[in-house]
Amino acid sequence: MKLAISTLNSPLLPRLPFLAAAFLSVSSSLLTAQQPPVNSADVQREAMRKLTYLNGRWSGPITVTRGPGEPIRLTQSENIEYKLGGLVMLVEGKSVAADGKPQFQALATISFDDASHTYRFRAYNDGHYVDTDLNVLADGFSWGFTSGPAHVVNTMHLTAKGQWQETTEVTVGAAPAMHSVDMLLEHQP
Repeated sequence: MKLAISTLNSPLLPRLPFLAAAFLSVSSSLLTAQQPPVNSADVQREAMRKLTYLNGRWSGPITVTRGPGEPIRLTQSENIEYKLGGLVMLVEGKSVAADGKPQFQALATISFDDASHTYRFRAYNDGHYVDTDLNVLADGFSWGFTSGPAHVVNTMHLTAKGQWQETTEVTVGAAPAMHSVDMLLEHQP
């Protein structure tokens, strides 16, 4: 007991909070000095490099099925380029009929949100837009959205020949998914 009482009456006791604070301050400074600063833009650029294979011009046939009847056969082009020093990918898609008349046009951006660790896909078409996650796969990507009772999923894979193969499936309610778009694009020189 005597030892405990003499410790409580020690002349160091009033300085203990100051010493503890000084120790914590020095320790945190040393830990901070050992960690390189994280640059958000660098993290985003590194994540966006996973999509480098998309960069450039792509073109090829697309088949669109909109219900009963003959499918529509068009030529699809996708022009993709990095913007803002590699932080954003700009995707411009266009489908034309055999007579050269545009049938579909869209503009999209792909970016990486380092705070949530997700890729974001925002597409514009015919006065509307969709803002959704883009799931990066080992050999492609997928993205989807819900519009009214319909759920739409687009999935792209690179084939063994390096072609861009994309399909769109639409599910309405409990009905089985309907295959609505098939696209096979070649990378253009």
